[in-house]
Amino acid sequence: MNKSNQKDKPKFNIITKSLFRKQIIIPMEMNNVKRVMAQSNAHITNINRLLKDIKSEISADFICSKNKEVVITTNNVTISSNLNIVGKYMKELNNVDSNNIMSPRLP
Repeated sequence: MNKSNQKDKPKFNIITKSLFRKQIIIPMEMNNVKRVMAQSNAHITNINRLLKDIKSEISADFICSKNKEVVITTNNVTISSNLNIVGKYMKELNNVDSNNIMSPRLP
């Protein structure tokens, strides 16, 4: 069989670095994680409203939990001012212990 007759297989370049930069990680105690996850849809809506108020181009897509962290995935790379908005929102929640919520960080 001649090599020139073989069809080339498609090649995929997988770049994951930018995906991780689209996440906001907020470490907290497990009972706080459970409370945040119980109302995750409401939190996404409220976070997006706050980001829209400051005319940010970032929006939160979804929230998931991982060990003792809440991970918020966004549509674009997050900057520090957006981290501050999300961190302040999480610490002001009524049903969580704000003393056990760490500052948000990027992966």
